[in-house]
Amino acid sequence: MASSVNPTVRRRRLGQELRRLRELKGMTAEQVAERLLVSQSKISRLENGRRSISQRDVRDLCGVYEVEDHRIVDSLMQMAKDSRQQGWWHSFGDIPYSVYIGLETDAASLRAYDPQVVPGLLQTRPYAQALIQGAIPEISPADAEKRVQVRMRRQDRVSSEENPLRLWTVMDEAALHRAVGTPEIMKEQLEHLVQMSELPHVTVQVIPFTNGAHPGLNGQYAILEFPDSTDSSVVYIEGVTSDLYLEKSNDVQKYSVMYEHLRAQALNPEDSRDYIAKMAGRHGG
Repeated sequence: MASSVNPTVRRRRLGQELRRLRELKGMTAEQVAERLLVSQSKISRLENGRRSISQRDVRDLCGVYEVEDHRIVDSLMQMAKDSRQQGWWHSFGDIPYSVYIGLETDAASLRAYDPQVVPGLLQTRPYAQALIQGAIPEISPADAEKRVQVRMRRQDRVSSEENPLRLWTVMDEAALHRAVGTPEIMKEQLEHLVQMSELPHVTVQVIPFTNGAHPGLNGQYAILEFPDSTDSSVVYIEGVTSDLYLEKSNDVQKYSVMYEHLRAQALNPEDSRDYIAKMAGRHGG
């Protein structure tokens, strides 16, 4: 369930508003950085919501932008205060993809393409455990368990009755063949995938090997959309040491068009469900 104040999304909205004020003033990020004696990268990180922003930062920026309306300043200061609150994921300590979790927690819909594994929001606990241990061989048991717990908690958005995440995922057939854990774990996982795909707000499609080359061969990505029209959509691309977030309209549009081609080339939802069920039987012997 999304909290009433999501610090990640609040920080992102605040950054967008600060960028708007800068552009209204006709200043570049470099000019602002020179006025405040800070690096240009700090201004950029504040505007794209990737850096925590203090009330002092807001006060200084409003001074540079000559914002005279105290109501606007007070509103931005409150947003800065809210953005420094902790989301549920902070209780698990240092999570590498915490920015993404914050966005996912507040998203209205998620379109994802997964070429290698079952998407995290649809994984069973045993599958997630085996996957994390296999993908990160040097991880400690405690850190592995923490990641599993976070993954299971993220799934609350899918199972929520009041505000479920609208999830549409396209998977490459390879994800169904890849034996993560024991045959029993795979059978349980694929049966769970079939069950979840029957929910009205969850759609699962599979691109079979026989369809050949397709736009998803470049790798995994996700498109997040938000209930508030002022929040722009985000394309998320997971990396090994760092993640990529694309928010420019042209970038989002390109990935959205690519996703439409993926959906068109995949089996329809009903045929995909039947195919996954058949694969579950094969894993079960």
